Amino acid sequence: MTRIQAVWLGTCLTGILLMNSVCWAKFERASLGDCKVAALSWVFRKASIPWDWLLRVSVVLILKRYGITEGVLAFDESDRARSKSTKRIYKVYKQKHKGSGGYVNGQTIVLLLLVTSSITVPVGFFFYMPDPALKQWDKEDKRLKKSGIAKKDRPIKPERDSAYPTKTEIALGLLKEFKVAHSLIKIKGVLADALYGEKAFMDEAAKESGGSQVISQLRKNQNIEYRGRIRSVESYFNSINKGIDQIIRVRGGKEIKVTVSSARLKVSSHSKKRSLKIMETELSEVVIFSP
Repeated sequence: MTRIQAVWLGTCLTGILLMNSVCWAKFERASLGDCKVAALSWVFRKASIPWDWLLRVSVVLILKRYGITEGVLAFDESDRARSKSTKRIYKVYKQKHKGSGGYVNGQTIVLLLLVTSSITVPVGFFFYMPDPALKQWDKEDKRLKKSGIAKKDRPIKPERDSAYPTKTEIALGLLKEFKVAHSLIKIKGVLADALYGEKAFMDEAAKESGGSQVISQLRKNQNIEYRGRIRSVESYFNSINKGIDQIIRVRGGKEIKVTVSSARLKVSSHSKKRSLKIMETELSEVVIFSP
């Protein structure tokens, strides 16, 4: 980087730390007008800075400084609400606003975090946006179905545009990039929420992480097979495997009482056996392990 680019980057990083936001206008106000919005954004848009490599090298430096050689990879996603009228922001789309129950234009970021015994550091991200053509087809298909139009008379579902990958495709891509960029880091496990608890993701994630354990979630109404009979996860753990009470310590040192049940059962939608564990507290969830 040139001297001017380095000074500019230092100014932006200082602004992010002070404002807790990436906003040119806030940076200008914080600098009391010394750094203008036009100048700050111009460097960002016009300077030939390899941002992907800058992130990769920064992560390598942090891992080296802390002597980190292993950790658990965790996938998360964040919805960032923007203005209702904005259309110029990258990968912005109409999404449900959890606070008000209405709709707002916003962005969705899929994050890859490396969780270690000493620190948790973001190591990759990608902007998700639903395929507009598929979204429009789904909306129209639901309208026609509600009107009583037979499936054969409704428009055929269009193919997904590769420019709009699914969240699971994004997650696997981030995992592969991490493996290439940080080949010396041992992946002890992969964590993901219920959205990623499908067969294709879990099998591919286990393969890409060198056979490490992949942990996700199942819905309580998903089917499992036990002694040749198909039943729901909820039915199995409520009637057959009720579990035992244990005391566990959560982050912060607080101890809570939980009821833990576990079994190795065939998950119908995965066509293979998985290790299942349920922890019943105020909020129950079924955790699925692979392999």
